[in-house]
Amino acid sequence: MQLQFRTAATEDAPQLQTLIESAFRAQDTRPGWIDNLGLSATFSISTEEIKTVLTKPDSEMLLAFTTDNNETNHENLVGTISVSKRAGDIGRLALLAVNPAHAGGGSGRQILDYGEDYCIRVWGVERLSLNALSDRVQLMAWYARRGYVETGETAPFPREKYPELELPDGLCFVEFEKGVSKGV
Repeated sequence: MQLQFRTAATEDAPQLQTLIESAFRAQDTRPGWIDNLGLSATFSISTEEIKTVLTKPDSEMLLAFTTDNNETNHENLVGTISVSKRAGDIGRLALLAVNPAHAGGGSGRQILDYGEDYCIRVWGVERLSLNALSDRVQLMAWYARRGYVETGETAPFPREKYPELELPDGLCFVEFEKGVSKGV
């Protein structure tokens, strides 16, 4: 499926909230793609949090969609990714989400590729960074297959947001980075 892309506007926040929550809460039978801790089922993001991302300088949310082949050109939202420019030459990718109906068909790869290209083209970054929850083994392997390398750095998981869940002591976000060539 060939995706089209555009930058999101604040009026897209409710649609983005629905997409991100459904993607992050989706059940996947493949081990390691989602956590076994109940976090997926309780994930939430507010429209205000999304609007904050949308209004930050050097930050965008990119929408991936297909259009109906009729006169309306109605957008069918397939996925999204948040991109931002960090200090120096680093582009940050976050909130990669694919509509569960399109998962497993290469849409995530297309969206990640577009987000990377956007950071390189718009901000001229030389490195890209992202993170993944430490128990999402298959997701981390997927990022590694796309050229991302663990930096050895981790970020704490906000345990206080999930007091009802028993979480392992070592749960954290694992940081990844990859260099890019300017000719990309």
